[in-house]
Amino acid sequence: MKVRMIVVSLFIMMALSACAGRKDIGDADGGIPKPEDAYTEEDDKNTLSVDESMTYRTEEETGDGKGEEESVMTMKIGESSVQVDWEDNESVEALKSLAEKGDITIQMSMYGGFEQVGSLGESLPRNDKQTTTNSGDIVLYSGNQIVIFYGSNSWAYTRLGHISDKDESQMEELLSNGDETVTISAKN
Repeated sequence: MKVRMIVVSLFIMMALSACAGRKDIGDADGGIPKPEDAYTEEDDKNTLSVDESMTYRTEEETGDGKGEEESVMTMKIGESSVQVDWEDNESVEALKSLAEKGDITIQMSMYGGFEQVGSLGESLPRNDKQTTTNSGDIVLYSGNQIVIFYGSNSWAYTRLGHISDKDESQMEELLSNGDETVTISAKN
């Protein structure tokens, strides 16, 4: 019973506080609105619809040329383009900055029967966490090596992304037949 009373009391307080700051209730004297204060069709012309008020466009979408277009990173394994869902972290941003300067080509080597590993040639920021990887995962190892999995492993890595357009058997077919070359590009 006490719980119901508390819930009802809270509901009433919220309803009253929602109305407290409204200026459209009543006139300046706090009375009931007069007919001349009623909403008119002219008001309709000066009001944005919900759809219009919630539409936001970046400078790139408006085509005014003032904003810088954001680049998109792509990956190829050998000659096969793969769809990567990149993580939103500092390591991926640093990798993207490198790719914007020119394609990153990484000579990968098979390792352990479940991954391909290759050196970036420089270190990226890292935030290693103990994790279990799955087929298609792309991680940063030791800050300067890219690892792409076609199997599973548990270790401390920084997640970079996941290849989303290949299943486990396709990943194994793509990566388990010898060393590969990976190319990471950024394009506008």
